[in-house]
Amino acid sequence: MAKENNDKVTIDLFVEQPGRGRPRTNPLPRNEQLRINKRRQLQRDRQLGKKRIELKTDQQLHQQLTALAEQYDCSRGELVEAVLKIALADNTELMPAVFNLIKSGES
Repeated sequence: MAKENNDKVTIDLFVEQPGRGRPRTNPLPRNEQLRINKRRQLQRDRQLGKKRIELKTDQQLHQQLTALAEQYDCSRGELVEAVLKIALADNTELMPAVFNLIKSGES
């Protein structure tokens, strides 16, 4: 009996055909994998002594930070961290300007 390529009823003829797509490499569902990976990332950061800071900005500043980070081949977080370190190291000139900007409401 010849096998027809479009015949999917006779299952025993198709045992040797591989399934579609890449085989699963992890038995856990995707949302469980994400939860585990996030927990591991937080543990790594904790071991490195890092703390989380959440920052909300307007879209224009976000785009500028993204463009600068791409230009210097780093992440936005690394860029913001470096800018803050430099700003806080030389606070004699910068901090009054920062406070004036905050008080003026243009932040």
